[in-house]
Amino acid sequence: MKTSTKRILTTHVGSMPRPESIRALLRARLNGESVDEAELSARVAEAVTETVRRQAETGIDVVSDGEMSKTSFLAYADERLAGFVPMTPTDPDVPSSNAGVSWARRIDTRREWRAFREYYAEYLPRAMPPAALPAVCRGPISYKGHAPLQRDLAAFRSALSRVSVEEAFVPAIAPAMVGRGQNRYYATDEEYVFAIADALRTEYRAIVDAGFILQIDDPGLGETWDMLIPPPPLEEYRRMQSRNIDALNHALSGIPEDRVRYHLCWGSWQGPHVHDLGLRDIVDLLLRVKAQAYSVEAATPRHSYEWRVWEEIRLPEGKILIPGVIAHTTAVVEHPETIAERIMAFARVVGRERVMAGVDCGFAQGALYQRQHPAVMWAKLEALVEGARLAYQRL
Repeated sequence: MKTSTKRILTTHVGSMPRPESIRALLRARLNGESVDEAELSARVAEAVTETVRRQAETGIDVVSDGEMSKTSFLAYADERLAGFVPMTPTDPDVPSSNAGVSWARRIDTRREWRAFREYYAEYLPRAMPPAALPAVCRGPISYKGHAPLQRDLAAFRSALSRVSVEEAFVPAIAPAMVGRGQNRYYATDEEYVFAIADALRTEYRAIVDAGFILQIDDPGLGETWDMLIPPPPLEEYRRMQSRNIDALNHALSGIPEDRVRYHLCWGSWQGPHVHDLGLRDIVDLLLRVKAQAYSVEAATPRHSYEWRVWEEIRLPEGKILIPGVIAHTTAVVEHPETIAERIMAFARVVGRERVMAGVDCGFAQGALYQRQHPAVMWAKLEALVEGARLAYQRL
């Protein structure tokens, strides 16, 4: 993985707003409608070329394809794993977060949402519309997404041939984020998550073999805590997450650590987040992941103090931090001076060559909604580049 002694490198988390022409096709697919796949592939390739060009033009050093082809962070995995079948609205255990479920019931699925019921009753219908019904595991899990994966990698490779950047990464979902609570086949949760890990290893390896950095997206390490009602003892939660990391490391076996970065956040919605776990509660688990770099939410007001965790916890030799120094949850564009101060706080603790300036989370959630307007996103990324330049000069 690239580092630099000449400047602070910049990156982001991956997901970017899709053009409406792509979003419409992806929404249709989610709704079970017939989609012209050739047209979708052509539109995705065009959008990837444009977003890569804009990233390079803006000065982002380590870029993604914007995840243009993915219906959503979670739903794309249903399309690439065999063994899952779609639920129907009449299934008695339809998750409360999905279409056809009352908003009152949906709000009751998180302690955070319960605590601020009036706020989320207004926010969720507008900003987090219900997803299509999920797929449930009813047979042995295997990987079947070779064709769409290779299309994505080819489109990204083609776009990169037109620009000059330091490096490129491709996000992929962590095993424990797939089909949570949707196992109807395996005898235990452990068997289930390890079966998913075995299948996703195919995708992980293909990304690395294609020459890209693999980013593992795993908000579940932090945000699952809020979904457990009542909350379990912290040590019980940590045991569950330790098992999930064992499954992830199993999926990463044979992949060099310096080709992997790991992303942690506490859920991407805009809200109070008073029920978030602290980074201190899970930082040792984070560092068990077989990755060289760790991308951690750090610009949000709820977690911006946590650079101090690294005063207490030693970042292992050879590892890199990618703190979020701009937020996806606000349309306010951070001043470059603010960004520089945030970068410098981390750099003074772990060393400037071990810090890459990043973003808290992705700017879009697939075809369902975008967290920021594209114009705001690009202004934020421009500020990120300028803030990194200022930080390097001062360090």
